[in-house]
Amino acid sequence: QVQLVESGGGLVQAGGSLRLSCAASGRTFSSYYMGWFRQAPGKEREFVAVIRWSGDSTYYADSVKGRFTISSDIAKNTVYLQMNSLKPEDTAVYYCAAGRIGTVAAVAGLYDYWGQGTQVTVSS
Repeated sequence: QVQLVESGGGLVQAGGSLRLSCAASGRTFSSYYMGWFRQAPGKEREFVAVIRWSGDSTYYADSVKGRFTISSDIAKNTVYLQMNSLKPEDTAVYYCAAGRIGTVAAVAGLYDYWGQGTQVTVSS
């Protein structure tokens, strides 16, 4: 059974950094793309970043480009989201997702598996 477990969320001041982790298990992910999405209270879930499991293809939402970096560690079966220069508007529950989608994609419905989410709160 596929499991995605996020960790690393917390409370940080504006301008600070956090690194989120997504530990994946239950199958071989070599053909998967791994995405990060977020959902703020009262808002729809939105795309943040995606990476091909091998790490050779990435794509970011414009709102995080230049501040966030997605990476993968195949040996550890883990995907990371390094978040720098955090802003209050980055406050949300962050979700990890996995999908055999063939390319980088920003559409949540294309992903097959989801984690439970981790809360990120950025204070001003």
